[in-house]
Amino acid sequence: MFSILVLHGPNLNLLGQREPGIYGSLTLEAIDRQLEEAAAVLQVTVSSLQSNHEGFLVDAIHDALEQYHGILINAGAYTHTSIALRDAIAAVALPTVEVHLSNIYRREPFRHHSYIAPVAIGQISGFGADSYRLGLHALVHHLKQLELSTG
Repeated sequence: MFSILVLHGPNLNLLGQREPGIYGSLTLEAIDRQLEEAAAVLQVTVSSLQSNHEGFLVDAIHDALEQYHGILINAGAYTHTSIALRDAIAAVALPTVEVHLSNIYRREPFRHHSYIAPVAIGQISGFGADSYRLGLHALVHHLKQLELSTG
């Protein structure tokens, strides 16, 4: 059974009240529940962590190497600023899918660049809370394909 680490970056703890026109009305807890339901159907486990602190997220990525098969990450604003998160993902070399609630390419120009995308197996954005579910499906599919190809 695959285990997936789900990381939520800064300000995502305010989902449901933070700019609902952009981020939707679901809370982070509701998104985590939806992910757990999707994980059960996919026969994988998910563990979710949220932090507003870059170092905590870096440490969680490092720790993932010993516990998880892949990472699903919404790094929030750190997507556009954190070389440290990018380097941590590259260092552990776990398959990682980057997700965003909003379509970052239809927003402010500074949001169009992702430091994480070049070290991720893929990126899903713009589908609200479904971005997480779609990202989880894509990551699990990738892990299964890896398992098949390595025997």
